Amino acid sequence: MEDAKNLAKTYNPQEFEDRLYNEWVTKGYFHAEVDKKKKPFTIVIPPPNVTGQLHMGHALDETLQDILIRYKRMQGYNALWVPGTDHAGIATQAKVEAEIREKEGLSRYDLGREKFLERVWDWKHQYGSRIINQLKKIGSSCDWERERFTLDEGLSKAVREVFVNLYNKGLIYQGSRIINWCPHCITALSDVEVDHEEQAGHFWHIKYPIKDSNDFVIIATTRPETLFGDTAVAVNPADERYKDLVGKMLLLPLTDREIPVVADEYVDKEFGTGCVKITPAHDPNDFEVGLRHNLAQIKVMNDDATMNSYAGKYEGMDRYECRKAMIKDLEEMGLLVKVEDHSHNVGQCSRCGTTVEPIVSKQWFVKMKPLAQPAIDAVKNDETEFVPEHFEKVYFHWLENIRDWCISRQLWWGHRIPAYYCDECGEMVVTKDEKPVCPKCGREMRQDPDTLDTWFSSALWPFSTLGWPEKTEEMDYFYPTSVLVTGYDIIPFWVMRMMFSGIEHTGQVPFKHVFIHGLVRDSQGRKMSKSLGNGIDPLEIINQYGADALRFTLATGNAPGNDMRFYTERVEASRNFANKIWNASRFTLMNLDITENKLPDLNDLQLEDKWILSKYNDVVKTVTENLDRYELGVALSNLYDFIWESFCDWYIELVKPRLFDKENPTAKTAQYVLTYVLSNTMKLLHPFMPFITEEIWLHLPHEGESIMISDWPVYDEKLKFAEAENSMELIMQAISAIRNRRAEMNVPPSKKAKVIIVTDKTDVFSKGTVFFEKLASASEAIVQTDKTGIGENAVNVVVPSAEVYLPLDELVDKTKELERLNAEKKKLEGEIKRVEGKLSNQGFVAKAPQAVVEEEKAKGEKYKEMLSKVLESIKNMENM
Repeated sequence: MEDAKNLAKTYNPQEFEDRLYNEWVTKGYFHAEVDKKKKPFTIVIPPPNVTGQLHMGHALDETLQDILIRYKRMQGYNALWVPGTDHAGIATQAKVEAEIREKEGLSRYDLGREKFLERVWDWKHQYGSRIINQLKKIGSSCDWERERFTLDEGLSKAVREVFVNLYNKGLIYQGSRIINWCPHCITALSDVEVDHEEQAGHFWHIKYPIKDSNDFVIIATTRPETLFGDTAVAVNPADERYKDLVGKMLLLPLTDREIPVVADEYVDKEFGTGCVKITPAHDPNDFEVGLRHNLAQIKVMNDDATMNSYAGKYEGMDRYECRKAMIKDLEEMGLLVKVEDHSHNVGQCSRCGTTVEPIVSKQWFVKMKPLAQPAIDAVKNDETEFVPEHFEKVYFHWLENIRDWCISRQLWWGHRIPAYYCDECGEMVVTKDEKPVCPKCGREMRQDPDTLDTWFSSALWPFSTLGWPEKTEEMDYFYPTSVLVTGYDIIPFWVMRMMFSGIEHTGQVPFKHVFIHGLVRDSQGRKMSKSLGNGIDPLEIINQYGADALRFTLATGNAPGNDMRFYTERVEASRNFANKIWNASRFTLMNLDITENKLPDLNDLQLEDKWILSKYNDVVKTVTENLDRYELGVALSNLYDFIWESFCDWYIELVKPRLFDKENPTAKTAQYVLTYVLSNTMKLLHPFMPFITEEIWLHLPHEGESIMISDWPVYDEKLKFAEAENSMELIMQAISAIRNRRAEMNVPPSKKAKVIIVTDKTDVFSKGTVFFEKLASASEAIVQTDKTGIGENAVNVVVPSAEVYLPLDELVDKTKELERLNAEKKKLEGEIKRVEGKLSNQGFVAKAPQAVVEEEKAKGEKYKEMLSKVLESIKNMENM
């Protein structure tokens, strides 16, 4: 045991948080080895981007995971929390490219692939550990000996294994499809990497002349610059208006090409003119129409969204510049009919915000339908359960409407696609071999230049981190994992991909529960973002208030799946709570002369001892039950109420007379109960606030090295004292009522007055006479069954099971008190009149700054509120 009297006078987390964390790491408390005698409990961390800095979302995510892992570790589980980082393809490459451009004026193409990748690895080695060190500041008890990186050797092997297996099963294929293309990042994007936003745009109505006729058809488009890629105009076969047009040729404006009119049921004859331009290379629906009618695919843009040679004189222009110029030309040619305002959904790159261009491209895809169904079934059969359950709907929506997943990216940083081409004979092979030779002609082969979508490797995270595809002990013991903790915003990106990957490659779901939390928003409810400048740095909060205060704030009131608002005031309140615990612990330690932590003989317990033990016992039960249900916020709220009110505000005050009186035969019992309840409550609080609880627990009498590896408290039937609990509650309610009544009458606590309790439960209230004297400023407490000897002017307070009387003349001098109240009334009426005079003066209201006017209004409201309380007090006093 630490020197009990050595607990610092003031709570200063900076003095012990880092010290304790380093001790935990050094002693290996976070590390887990396979141990068949213990039940495993596994969490894999959602790997933060290696480029990242800790933000409030990470802080919430990691706090919730750490609460669960510390709780299960104390319950005796073999708890493993696997940490690591994600290579974050686009984000990392963009960051390094920008740095090279700014410092050296070079692009990645100037350096070449190999040299550029060396630079990215250098950057990773320099900054990659930053986010990991920041996670440690929060108190994350990850097994740092098992830290992984999505591009490390083992995970790269798993990626190649999965790609080759899926390819051999026909579930990965190369094909031309319409994909989402970001002209800024210059890469393909999967559907979930595109954010859709309602934007104001236009419908341009354009005439397409009919060949050998003076007539024309009118089409409407929101993207006129794609006209150069039109290879047909489609009409509905059932549309009588255009029956005779099908098969005829149209003159494509601004080009020398002719395009056919085709009939296709895709066209809605009620929408617009019933004629639709078909651009197979630039629209997913047109692509399908093009396949049905064997139409050419003409791509009219370069990778950076400038126009190519198909755009004729507009070649080299940016897509929007081209749009402007061609609309002007169409108008001059008399081919522009009208322009309509039109609001429509526009896809934007979730990384950079650039408007995405749907474009035909040869890419690699995962065939999703066969993989999606088992992942749907696993949740429907409760093999994996979502908390809260309603997030299953988001999961099902994505999987039931899934399109094939475009997995190739035109980036250099990432897992390179294990496809190889022979430039001699044209052969292609997909293989795990990193330097294959052509099976047909024996020549060296060239690897596909593209890399895989970052989420491809993240999808394998729960099992690749445990050694798969090798049949490791860890894989056999720790997998499937127990729970995934993550935000609802990445259910489609990550959760569903881990689900179908886990089932496909291991035959098992990757986790039993998916615990979904919401986003951390600012005090106004807005999402924290760089553009709004409203982000709050968790490290600054930790430096100012301590990690425990931040963790407490993030966990309090955090209902599964719900967003939370972050206020600095809440962190201050959390720090106040830590301070309260610290001071209560210091008081306890200063009054201890026992050296062991044990329950005293239950026969020696006093009423208040039984009450606190019974309340503590209940809190063990409710905290444990709520943690098991992932109701972490409710569990913490139960603990907060118990510590602040029951233990600090009541029990400590109730036992002070016994502690201070060393001759009292029950003084030792009070010390044992105080120590037992405080140290075990610290255990319950430890997962939420690990540092302060360890520091206090080590100073109290204890067994073992650390609270972290001590046993989680369990409900104990013999500590349920229902009768004592009810009796004590009655006494406490009476004390609170007396205090409130005295406060209403402005009677200071130092003014002692007799308390007479009239009740038929004299046995109960008689046990509390010492408490009325100590906590209700009673000169003496008399318990009786009737109103004998109670004066007519006695103040009456009704409480459950009793009526309490306080002789008025012992409380206040009625005449003097009325004089004081009337003087207060006059003063407030004068202030109200002054404020109202100011506010009715139009000159003041017009000229004074708005803030000053608002301040005066607030003063007026405050004075009125104070006056109403004074009037109430006068009325009460006069009626006595």
